[in-house]
Amino acid sequence: MAEPFPPQWTGRVKRDYAQGELVRVLGVRNQIEGEFIQGLLLEEGVPSMLRRSMGFDVPDFLASGPRDVMVPASGVDAARDVLLQAELLPPPAAGPSPTRTLATMLAVLALVAAVIWALDTIF
Repeated sequence: MAEPFPPQWTGRVKRDYAQGELVRVLGVRNQIEGEFIQGLLLEEGVPSMLRRSMGFDVPDFLASGPRDVMVPASGVDAARDVLLQAELLPPPAAGPSPTRTLATMLAVLALVAAVIWALDTIF
């Protein structure tokens, strides 16, 4: 049975991270950046591969042009953790605070009620 990753990775890849379909975790500007990211991921045991981004598959570009860093589905969370620690991914965006949303809704409701009351007293 063939190994799912190159033989030089055999002792470094955690098999738990090498299962499933390939998923894009990051886009990079060129092959050099992609290989750097691959090295970071491999240090944590996450296998990865580079794929030319759609629309840039021109042989004349060779190592230039954007690439997608792909990892197996089981390694996506670990890869994102590594990339967050290296500050290569933006931190997850926090949604609006429920308290702030409620306060805004109440303020808008009070404003609408005041306008209705003012129009009712004028007419």
